[in-house]
Amino acid sequence: MAAIHLRIGTRASQLALWQANWVADRLRELGATVELVEITTSGDRDQQGSVQELDQQGVFTKEIQVAVLKGEADLAVHSLKDLPTETVAGLVLAAVPLRENCFDVLVSNNAKSLVELPKGAKVGTGSLRRQAQLLHLRSDLQIIGIRGNVDTRLRKLADGEYDAIVLAAAGLKRLELAEHIVEELSPPRMLPAPGQGALGLECHHDAHEIRKFVSQLEHAETRAAVDAERAMLAMLHAGCSAPVGAWARMEHDSLKFDGLVASLDGQQVLRANATGSLSSAIQLGEQVAEALHDQGALEIIAGARLG
Repeated sequence: MAAIHLRIGTRASQLALWQANWVADRLRELGATVELVEITTSGDRDQQGSVQELDQQGVFTKEIQVAVLKGEADLAVHSLKDLPTETVAGLVLAAVPLRENCFDVLVSNNAKSLVELPKGAKVGTGSLRRQAQLLHLRSDLQIIGIRGNVDTRLRKLADGEYDAIVLAAAGLKRLELAEHIVEELSPPRMLPAPGQGALGLECHHDAHEIRKFVSQLEHAETRAAVDAERAMLAMLHAGCSAPVGAWARMEHDSLKFDGLVASLDGQQVLRANATGSLSSAIQLGEQVAEALHDQGALEIIAGARLG
């Protein structure tokens, strides 16, 4: 294949730039020349309210997708947990690289675990999924919204606005801030967001040479896992910010999948699981979605939208 030049569209946050540069380095290793195109999204511009209050899907991805469609960038690098499940005409997910740790973690300057937090502790998170699961584990906690990049959130914790915050392990590890982690909130206690810890590389459907080149970064097991998780999310019509958890992974040559829907107060937690082959990922996701639907998941999700 002839030398190829790629323009990567990315948000300008520290973590987004790390992710885009990581992809750029992998593509350079394969022989490409690469430049970054920094794009401000609506989610970056509005830092006042919660993501849910922005009342739209794709607040961290839409503008980057538009740039690819307009030819202003050749490739978009997304955090897959931020990418809506609805496909955009003209775009294709060309590759999903190897996933980082997909779990949530607790960060606190005073406690070493969720159990050790004092009664009524203030815990910061901008995620309804995390809120619901935290309150299921500790109904006494005060869950307080938090926005901003990783450094901003860590600074707010240090300033005493919160007793603890919950973040994604992947972001802290990628930014070499893992020393702040006091406890990994791994399943079954908390299920991550669909796609958490994974990256999605999106390009124009008709850019065949770019698609072929970028596909070299594909990791089959990660793709199967996120396909299952996103299929469940899509079938529940839940959206990226809903109180929905999903965890698919390869175990003993099988794809195992756990799904969860929880009420915002943590009082109702619906769970379902399924096991199948790597090639049945989407069907597994739909199977788990159907099981959750039968338990009343849509009512819980609708209730969460109403706040």
